[in-house]
This record gives sequence, C-alpha cells and structure tokens, in this order.
Amino acid sequence: MALDHDGETALVTASTSGLGKASATALAADGANVVLCGRDEERLDAALADVREEAAAGVEGVNADITDPGDVEALVDATVEAFGGLDHLVCSAGGPPSGPFLDTDDADWYDAYDLLVMSVVRAVNAAHPHLAASDAGTVTAITSTTVERPIEGLVLSNAVRRGVVGLVETLAVELAPDVRANAVLPGTFETPRIGSLVEQGVERGDYADYEAGIEEWGSGIPEGRVGDPRELGEVIAFLTSERASYVNGVSLPVDGGVLLE
Repeated sequence: MALDHDGETALVTASTSGLGKASATALAADGANVVLCGRDEERLDAALADVREEAAAGVEGVNADITDPGDVEALVDATVEAFGGLDHLVCSAGGPPSGPFLDTDDADWYDAYDLLVMSVVRAVNAAHPHLAASDAGTVTAITSTTVERPIEGLVLSNAVRRGVVGLVETLAVELAPDVRANAVLPGTFETPRIGSLVEQGVERGDYADYEAGIEEWGSGIPEGRVGDPRELGEVIAFLTSERASYVNGVSLPVDGGVLLE
C-alpha cells in the first residue's frame, strides 16, 4: 500500500543496520528522500548502497555520532541542505550494554542516558523548526518492549528507555498540532545483533544450526517466529504518513503479541 511519502524528507538516526536501516528502507521505498547516519563510514556506505537499491527518491548518508551534540546539529543541517527541508525524524539508537543492576556503575548509567534519551532530545531540538514548518511533521522513536516488560540482565535498557516514552508523550502534547510524536516498542527481530547471539549459540552447541536457533528464539512468541526488520520499518512508514494523521502520543508494540501474554 502506497503511503504517499513522495516529496517528503526523513532523517533516520543510527540507521546503518537493524531496525534503523529497515525504517530508512521502508521510507525510501515509499518515495521519501532519506538521510541515514552512523559512526562507521564503511558500514554507512554499505547501508547506503542497500537502501538505494529500493529507493524511489534521494538517499544520502552523514557520518555522525548521535551522542555528540555538534554532530546532531550538523546532521540536521546536512539533511535540510541536501533536500530543502525535513518532514520526519525517526530516532533509533543501539542498545546499551547488558548487565544486572549491581554490576552497573554511574558511568554506565550516564552513557546509556546520553545514548537513548539525550540523543532524542538533541535531535528533536535541532529538527523542530523544520518539522513545524512542514505540513507533515512527525517524530517517531524506536524504543523496546522492555519499557513494558523488563528483561533480566538488561537493567539499562529496562530503565532508561522509559524516559524516551515519557518524552514522546510530552512532545505529543507540546508540539501538537504542528508535529505528531509516537513511539514504537519492538520485540524480537532478526537483526544483526540477534543473528550474532544465535551464531554464538550455534558455536556453543545450543542450536544445531542458525535456522534452528532463530526458530527457538521465536518459539515463545504468539506469532511463532521472530520479526523481519522490514515489518518494523513498514510500521514506521505508516506512523509517519498521512494515513496515520490522527495517531499522536502512542507507544505501539510491534512484537508478535509478546506483551499480551
């Protein structure tokens, strides 16, 4: 289903792999101009090549660290310079280190907050004038189902990502009606991170092969499988589209039904 992103511009942070890249791909395929960003130039170049294969409009990349305030400002400026404006900001970020509460020190907490929350704060501050000037301005934050159901050993993700949801709910009120703000809560998707964990399990003998490992990861999900990252990307494309023009302030699980259990 075409969502009519033609002529619009989207900036997707942390988009060289996984769910950020899938979101950029879905938006580009639907006709939006898209800007990707990442810290590793080699990975950024590879992601650009992949997204451009499916793109219906312009796709550019900017080398940027989303925890660096100057980089975030420059990223937004580069997006506007490349395409003349900015309609959609999609905030993605890598996961913080795993570990239990008692093994987590102050530096870990501050780093996680900078990565997960302040990256969104800075991006929204920089992008807001352009989003408000658009007829279709949106902010969409990719968080995790851990904000609703904590996972053992992921204290940083469990705790800090909740700040992103609170921020999104606040933005949905304060920036309306010019800008809509929503969050998505992904469950388990076959991203490079999950793939790496499965491969490690194969090496340990936990699974007969990669396919068996992926099947095992999906066994506890009502849908009976892990998600394809593109399925999350399509949800992002919908939430940023005119078809979702009355959707504001939601935190939408995209998890195959896990949070229903």
